[in-house]
Amino acid sequence: MLDQLDKVDRNILKLLQENGRLTNAELADLVHVSPATCHRRTQRLFAEGYVAAVRAQVSPEKVNRATLVMVGVVLDRSTPQSFADFEAAIRKLDLVIDCHLVAGDFDYFLKIRVRDISDFNRLHADRLIALPGVRQTRTFFVMKEVKDGAPLQF
Repeated sequence: MLDQLDKVDRNILKLLQENGRLTNAELADLVHVSPATCHRRTQRLFAEGYVAAVRAQVSPEKVNRATLVMVGVVLDRSTPQSFADFEAAIRKLDLVIDCHLVAGDFDYFLKIRVRDISDFNRLHADRLIALPGVRQTRTFFVMKEVKDGAPLQF
């Protein structure tokens, strides 16, 4: 699919990743096309699914969610139903911002934002270990975010 994009399309995507608030006029100027052409191309990129979403990135510190925690989860069974049950339940936990099915020592990796360690302890005791099929969790408190949410390179 990437080979269907020309240089202008790729530049539009790269610039939108860096700043989703660019106006069409600003974007057109940066990619050296007319605003009408830029608008048509941007709409096509959205319509064809190249752009999944445009949203604001909220500062975790400003909303009292500065502590980042990664949790590896092992389920007690590796069946389609146990995976489906876990995934349905995890979608309902609003503090879990990412959940990925992975290969290796864990079945899932969760990215969670909480207020502090005590907040996570409550979440873990009350909600995480009670999720369907959870046999084991391993918690990693992030000491420093070195790189997070970097734009895709293509």
